[in-house]
Amino acid sequence: MKEVSTAIEYKDKKYTMVFNLNVMQEIQDEYGSLQRWGELTDGKDGNGEPNVKALIFGLTEMLNEGIDIENDETGSNIMPLTKKQVGRILTEYGISQMNGTMNDLVIESTKIEQKNE
Repeated sequence: MKEVSTAIEYKDKKYTMVFNLNVMQEIQDEYGSLQRWGELTDGKDGNGEPNVKALIFGLTEMLNEGIDIENDETGSNIMPLTKKQVGRILTEYGISQMNGTMNDLVIESTKIEQKNE
C-alpha cells in the first residue's frame, strides 16, 4: 500500500484528502474491515443508500490525516476538522461525488500495492 492523496476545495480553502495505513487502521478499528466500510458507503448494506455516518467518518479520517501531514511537514498548527465541519463539506460536494472521490483513493492505493506484489 502506498499513500495516495487528492485535493478538494471548500469555501476558498484547499484540503488534502489522504488514504494511507493510518486511515485504514482507523476505518478497520471502527468498522471491522475496509470492505465492510466500503459496503456501507456504497449502500450495499441492505437498504440501498449510503450510510452517511460511515461516509463522514471516512472523510473525516482522510481530511484530518492530510492536516496532520501538513502540520508535520510545515510546522503549522492547523486544527483537525470536526465531524460537523466534514458533514458540511460532504453536503457541498454531494454524497455521490465525494463517495466516488474516496473510493478512487482507496482503489488507487490498492492498485499500487497489487503492482508491488
